[in-house]
Amino acid sequence: MQNQPTIDAEGKSTEIQGKGRHDPCVVPRAVPIVEAMAALVLADFWLLHKTRKLN
Repeated sequence: MQNQPTIDAEGKSTEIQGKGRHDPCVVPRAVPIVEAMAALVLADFWLLHKTRKLN
């Protein structure tokens, strides 16, 4: 990783250095992401349906 110029909270110029492990490919994480998003959409529709039955 390369250092990048940035500013701190006081507005002074500084450099930031990335650290950690970052995957260049998100394909292995695609299945859990799609499953989680599908669960959120289904929960959202269920809540919408539940609130419309109240009226």
